[in-house]
Amino acid sequence: MENENKEMHIDQENQNDPLNNSQAETSKDLPLIPVKSMNLFPGMILHFDLNGSKSLKALEYCMQADQLAFLSEQKDIGVNAPYRYDIYSVGCIAKVKQVLKLPNDYARVLVEVLQRGVIDYWIQDDPFFMVSVQPKESTFSNDSESQTLLKLVEETFVSYMHQTKNASENVQNTLELLDEPDHLIDLICANIPLSHEKAQEILQEFDGDHRLMLVYQEMVRELSTYKIKQSISEKVRSEIEKNQREYVLREQIKVLQNELNHATGEESVIEAYQKKIDAKNLSPTVKNKAENELKRLSKTQPGMPEAGVIQDYLDWILSLPWGESTEEVIDVNHARKILNRDHYALDNVKERILEYISVLQLTQSLKAPILCLVGPPGVGKTSIAKSIAEALNRKYVRMSLGGLSDEAEIRGHRRTYIGAIPGRIIYHIRQAGSSNPLFLLDEVDKISQNFRGDPASALLEVLDPEQNSTFTDNYLELPFDLSHVLFIATANSLSTIPRPLLDRMEIIEVNGYIEDEKEVIAKKYLIPKQIKENGLTKKQITFSEGAIRNTIEYYTRESGVRELEREIAKACRIAAKNVVSGAKAKNQINVRNLEKYLGKQKFTFEKVQSGSVVGLVNGLAWTAVGGVTLEIEALAVNGTGKTFITGKLGDVMQESIKAAIGYIRSVSNQLHIDPDFISNKDIHIHVPEGAVPKDGPSAGITMATALISALTGRPVPQDIAMTGEITLLGRVLPIGGLREKLTAASRASITRVLIPKENQKDLDDIPESVIGKLEIYPVEKMSEVIQFVFGEFDESK
Repeated sequence: MENENKEMHIDQENQNDPLNNSQAETSKDLPLIPVKSMNLFPGMILHFDLNGSKSLKALEYCMQADQLAFLSEQKDIGVNAPYRYDIYSVGCIAKVKQVLKLPNDYARVLVEVLQRGVIDYWIQDDPFFMVSVQPKESTFSNDSESQTLLKLVEETFVSYMHQTKNASENVQNTLELLDEPDHLIDLICANIPLSHEKAQEILQEFDGDHRLMLVYQEMVRELSTYKIKQSISEKVRSEIEKNQREYVLREQIKVLQNELNHATGEESVIEAYQKKIDAKNLSPTVKNKAENELKRLSKTQPGMPEAGVIQDYLDWILSLPWGESTEEVIDVNHARKILNRDHYALDNVKERILEYISVLQLTQSLKAPILCLVGPPGVGKTSIAKSIAEALNRKYVRMSLGGLSDEAEIRGHRRTYIGAIPGRIIYHIRQAGSSNPLFLLDEVDKISQNFRGDPASALLEVLDPEQNSTFTDNYLELPFDLSHVLFIATANSLSTIPRPLLDRMEIIEVNGYIEDEKEVIAKKYLIPKQIKENGLTKKQITFSEGAIRNTIEYYTRESGVRELEREIAKACRIAAKNVVSGAKAKNQINVRNLEKYLGKQKFTFEKVQSGSVVGLVNGLAWTAVGGVTLEIEALAVNGTGKTFITGKLGDVMQESIKAAIGYIRSVSNQLHIDPDFISNKDIHIHVPEGAVPKDGPSAGITMATALISALTGRPVPQDIAMTGEITLLGRVLPIGGLREKLTAASRASITRVLIPKENQKDLDDIPESVIGKLEIYPVEKMSEVIQFVFGEFDESK
C-alpha cells in the first residue's frame, strides 16, 4: 500500500457525514483495512493502492455496504500478512469515495478520513478483518492554561506556514473556520512532516492538553530545523555566489593580463618559470618534479593561497645550484702560502688540508673529507676555515649550531605546514650559489635536543660521505648532492658530541698557543690589524717586545688570543686619544709605561721556591686557558688515622690520593715508614687556591711524592715538577695536555720535569723554545720517581 496523495478537507456543514448524527458515538461494525506509514488524521482526503486478498475483500464488502471502513496503521511495515497484534488499536474511520481496479490484483482507492476510533473487539479475521469500532474525541480542559496553549499552537502554526511557505491558501482559509481544538490538531498534523511513530502517538492521544503539547513540541522542532537548514543554505548560496564572482573576476583579469602581455611583449608567469626550468641543468627527477608543479600552478587561480605555495617551491628549486660549482685551485704551494699568511702555528690543520689537496691533484677525484677542529676558544678554528676556502677557491658559508634544538632546522619543514621553508643546510647552499662550497658547522658540540627532535641525529646523513650524495630535505623532497661539499666542524670539547656523529668526522686537535706563539701572532697579525682599525699609523704607536710579553703574561689568561687582541685594542684606543688631543704624537709602549695603557696587572705567575721543602711538591695541570703549576702540600702528624683533603678536589683526585696511600703502605718497609701509619697518623693533603675546583688523575705521582715526603721527613727539591697517574701497583700511566703543562713549568722557572714514559712520543709537538729550558725525565714506575727525588730506593726489598 502506498500513499500517493493526501489533501486536507473540511466540510463546514458535514451534511453528508454518515457519523454526523445521534449514533456517531456508538460502536459500529466496520471492515478493517491495514495501512502502512500513511499518517492518517481526520479531515484528510487521500488515495492509495491496495493489494492482498484480505484488504481487497474488505474493500469489496465496504462498497456493498455504507462505504465506511476502519483504517489502522501496521506496527511493522515489513509484514505483508498482518495479524491482530500487528495492527494498532487506534485508527481512523474513513469513507471510500472511489475505487479503481488495477492489473495484478491491485486497486486504487480514494478515501475521506472522518473521525478517530478505537477497536472495542475483533469480530472476525477471515476472509477479512471485521472489528467493532468506538468513535472517540479528545477531552480538553477549559482552564486558562489550556486556552493559552491552544492559542500558542495556532500562532506557531501560522508562523510555520509563513516561514516555510509549505501550506496552500486553502489550509489558511480552513484554519479560520475551525472551532474545535481536535480539528486544529488534525489540520496541523496533516501539514507538517512527522515520523510514523510520532504521528501514531499524536493520533492515539485522547488527553487534549497533552495532545496540544505534543503538536507544539513537533512544530517548534520543525521550525528550529527549518531555520538551521535556511542558515546553512544561505551560507552555501553566499559562498557559491562569492566563488562564482571571484572566478568571473579572475577570468577577466586573466584575459586582460594576456592582452597586456601580448601588447607589451611581456611573458606570463608560467612561461617565465618554464624558461627557467629549461635553462637550468636539472636532473630528470628534478625537472619532472618542477614541471609537474608548474602544471599545478597553471591550473590554480592566481589569487589562491595554493598558488603562492607552489611559486615559493618553484623559486627554491630554481635558485639552488644544481650541478653548479666553482673550479677548485689544486695547487699545494698556493694553498700553503695562503694558510701561512693568515695563521701562525696550527700545523696539524694545515698539513691535513695540504694532504687533501695533494691527493686531489694526483687523482682529480676525491670525496671531500669531513674535518672536526677541536680546541679551546680563540685559537683560530673558525677563521682558518675561511683561509682554507680561499686556498681551494671555494665559496665559504658558516652555520652556527650553538643552541640548535629543532631537527627541522637541519632537514626543513614539510610543505603541509603553513610557512614551511627548507632547512638551513639547503638555505646556505643556495646562499653560496655553488654545490661545492666550504661549509663550516660552527660549535657542533653545543647542539641540544628536545621534543622537536634531535638535530645531531639529522646531521648523521649530512656528514656521512656514503649517504650525503642523496640528501633529501623535507621541504624539497628531492635528493641534493652534498658529496662535493667540504664540511668542517668546530668544537671546544668532544665529550658532548654523540658517538655516531663523532664517528663520521676526522678529529684534528687544535692546541692552545704558548706564550712565544702568542708573541709572534701579536707582532704579525693583531697589532697591525688594531693599528689600522683605530686609524693609527706605525709611527704613532709602537709596542716593545717586553710590553707584548707582559701583556700576554699579566693581562690575559687564555688558550687563544681574543683577550690579547682586546688588550691591544685598548692600548690603541688610548694612543688614538693621545694623538687626537695632542698629548702625545708618538706612543711608545714598553714595560715601564704599560700600566698607563692597560691598567694594573690582572694576573701573576708564582715562581717556585728555592731549595727543598718537606711535604711540598710541584705538580702540573691543564686548564681551558692553558697549563698551570699546581702545588701539592701534605702533612702527617700523630693522630688516629684520619685523612683530610682540602682545596676543592674532585672525585678523581680523591681516588688518586687513596691509590697513592695504598701504594705507600705496600712499600712502607723500603721507605722506612711505620706500617701502621694509617692508624696512628693523621694525614692532611691540601692544594692551594681552594676556591678553584680541581680534578683529574694526572696529579697521582705528585700527591704520592708529597705524602712520602711528609711521612719520611725527607725534603723535595723545588726545581722539580711532575705529572702522571699512579696505580695501586705503582705504575705511572700517561696523561694529556703535555704541551701546556711543560709550558707552565718553563714559565715558573722549573728546570726538571718527570713525565710518564708513554708520553715521550708527545715531546715532538713541544716547541724548542720550551723544551730547551727543561730537563725531561720519562718514568714508568713510582719507584723511579722516588729514586729520582729522594735518592736510593730498592723496591724489591
